[in-house]
Amino acid sequence: MTDAKTRIDDTVKANDVVLYMKGTKEMPQCGFSSRVAGVLNYMGVDYADVNVLADEEIREGIKVYSDWPTIPQLYVKGEFVGGCDIVTEMTLSGELDTLFAENGVGFDKEAADKIREANG
Repeated sequence: MTDAKTRIDDTVKANDVVLYMKGTKEMPQCGFSSRVAGVLNYMGVDYADVNVLADEEIREGIKVYSDWPTIPQLYVKGEFVGGCDIVTEMTLSGELDTLFAENGVGFDKEAADKIREANG
C-alpha cells in the first residue's frame, strides 16, 4: 500500500485539481463519476483524472489515503474536497466556485451559474 500512497500523494501534489474516478473524464464508467466529471468538464476546469478501475492498488489506496470509502474523490491543491454528493452540493451552493477562485483554479463562472440555474 505504501507504493500506492506515494503515487497518490505525488499525483495529488503535482496537479491543482485531481479526480479519482471510475473511468476517465472522456468516458466515465459509473454515474457518480460521470456527474462529477460532467460538472468539471462543463465548467472548463483543467484537471487530472485517475481511473481507479485500471489499478487495484490505487482503487483501494485512495480510500485509505482520504479515509473516505467511496469513489469518485475530488482533490483541489492537495486537499480532499469530497465525493459526488459533496461536490454536487458545493456546485449548487456556489462553494465550489469559491474554492476554485480562492485556489487560483480557472473555471467558467457563466457555466457554473447555468448549472445552478438549471437545478434551481
